[in-house]
Amino acid sequence: MAEFRLPPNSRIKKGRNFPVTGGASNVRRFAVYRYDPSAGDNPRVDTYEVDMDNCAPMVLDALIKIKNEIDPTLTFRRSCREGICGSCSMNIDGSNTLACTKSIDEIKGDVKIYPLPHMPIVKDLVPDLTNFYAQYASIKPWLQSHTPPPPDRERLQSKQDQEMIDEPAACILCACCSTACPSYWWNSDRYLGPAALLAAYRWLVDSRDEVTGERLDDLEDPFRLYRCHTIMNCTQTCPKGLNPAKAIAETKKMLAERRY
Repeated sequence: MAEFRLPPNSRIKKGRNFPVTGGASNVRRFAVYRYDPSAGDNPRVDTYEVDMDNCAPMVLDALIKIKNEIDPTLTFRRSCREGICGSCSMNIDGSNTLACTKSIDEIKGDVKIYPLPHMPIVKDLVPDLTNFYAQYASIKPWLQSHTPPPPDRERLQSKQDQEMIDEPAACILCACCSTACPSYWWNSDRYLGPAALLAAYRWLVDSRDEVTGERLDDLEDPFRLYRCHTIMNCTQTCPKGLNPAKAIAETKKMLAERRY
């Protein structure tokens, strides 16, 4: 399992147990990471037993049931429940994914739930994504054009040009890819990470954007782009089936071709 960023001299300890009541026969155990930085205690793992005959099938459903019926102090993010917003990204059964699209039946044994790896923790399963969003903003993720827009229609592009941005534009900024990347773990202060670089590539290949040179100049840096070592964790863990590693490789190729 991936490591997590903990306070100095701390370790994860065994927490509380919440057994199921009422003689349920279809029971699953959920081992959930708990940590409140403001309390000053070490992180712990609490264990909850859930009657699956009265629970919907996704991990997020179980977390909501735990919070509503067992332990209201449990903290996590969620919103759409449809794999669209990216809010409920966390580390489940050793892999970064979305709790709302992860089926409990896919997991053998206890369901182990941790926050995204190597991120400061706000509380429990909620990581601090301030730096992640700042890096996304730094690549200027909007259309930049020196040509005035047509007065009577949208900026048009061919079907082939539009297909170039289909995949990178599908990123939901869940941070699963960046927090699965060892280069990002050790260099997140300078390396943009797979998510931001995928977003940068989306604008590099947009036929309507007219600042490709400036965008490439901003990325040509030993750390911002080139700390990627093509480990492929980002592509393997993406819950939307996207390929950030390919986008990063294509960006490096664009820079190499520009030099020669």
